[in-house]
Amino acid sequence: MSTAEMALPKKTMPIGTILLQAFLILIAITQIYPLIWLAFFSLKDNSEIFSGDVANLPKQFLWSNYAKALSEGHVLTYFFNSVFVTAVSIILVLILSSMTGYAITRMNWKLSGLTLTIILLGMMVPIHAALLPLFMVLKNLGLLNSYWSLIIPYVAFGIPMAVFILGSFFRGVPRELEEAAVIDGCGIYRTFFSIILPLVRPAISTVAIFTFLSCWNELMFAVTFINKESMQTLTVGMMSMVGTYITQWGIIGAGLMITTIPTIIIYLLLNKQVQRSMIAGAVKG
Repeated sequence: MSTAEMALPKKTMPIGTILLQAFLILIAITQIYPLIWLAFFSLKDNSEIFSGDVANLPKQFLWSNYAKALSEGHVLTYFFNSVFVTAVSIILVLILSSMTGYAITRMNWKLSGLTLTIILLGMMVPIHAALLPLFMVLKNLGLLNSYWSLIIPYVAFGIPMAVFILGSFFRGVPRELEEAAVIDGCGIYRTFFSIILPLVRPAISTVAIFTFLSCWNELMFAVTFINKESMQTLTVGMMSMVGTYITQWGIIGAGLMITTIPTIIIYLLLNKQVQRSMIAGAVKG
């Protein structure tokens, strides 16, 4: 090390930065602790749970709770139903909202503003207000106790927010890109799928995560429109397990842990895209 380098003073972290980092670490621990507690809870039996040391490590890791939850608790069936309904809902929301948002923000037609207003009004309608009308409509159509009884409402309630998010990003795409694509011979669909959509991937990831969370955790529609056990989703299945396994809380904890894992995986896969979307939205705002 040279004399000049030794003479340079070491950079010290400001006290404000240290306090901020300590506060953020405390917030992170507070947010993560319930997940850790649930993981420990799912590996215990009733005697250990009710002994007063719920927050401690399990004396014996009962991985059999997960096996029982998947087999006896039918969690695997509930899991498949939730995955199917959520995946189809996300795909439909992304396709319909992206095309709708592009048509409203990038194409010139008379009723585009009115159409956008009507779609965004859907954000103001609470699901509780639509519960009874939806039940009557689905009953008359014979769609109760089917996947479509959940997919259709999920897509309908997911489109307004998705159009709002995607539309704001479509407005920021330079029109010169579309003009250049037209000059090169691209049609409207090729321009949309090959040029426009790749530019708004952060917004697509954001819409996908929001739609996933709203569908995966939804209970009101799922418990009202689905009565067959073979068609129930995880939220309804977990609620029914409380009555079936009321004395086996470890199995219920294992089912809740299985329900939580997909949310964590989706976030880890798409969190960078969501952060870019939020930053870009903040800059545009």
